[in-house]
Amino acid sequence: MFRPRIPTMPTPTGIVAPLVHPAPVDQHQHATACACQHTAPAPVVPAPATSSAPAVRLTPTGLLVAVGGGAAVVLVVGAVLVSLLLAVAITGASVAVCAVVLRSMLNNPRHR
Repeated sequence: MFRPRIPTMPTPTGIVAPLVHPAPVDQHQHATACACQHTAPAPVVPAPATSSAPAVRLTPTGLLVAVGGGAAVVLVVGAVLVSLLLAVAITGASVAVCAVVLRSMLNNPRHR
């Protein structure tokens, strides 16, 4: 029950998917010349393999918005962290005051 089960790879099926699709074959070929007019399919220009995605270009306005948004996020996160630190400090101080008061009350029961 507590032993991990390692998944096993299933047996290979022998079916291999090609990485590239073959060029389409013209299905309408005649052995002899005919009177119908055939149009050649438009050539497909392959995309260059060196660039995978277009580069992101920021306008000056977009850059200003991105910087302003980043600054706003930093300010909000900073304010939240400072408020959490302040809450911990206040809680610690109040616990310390309570501990001092309780200690003074319990140490000298005759001097009340």
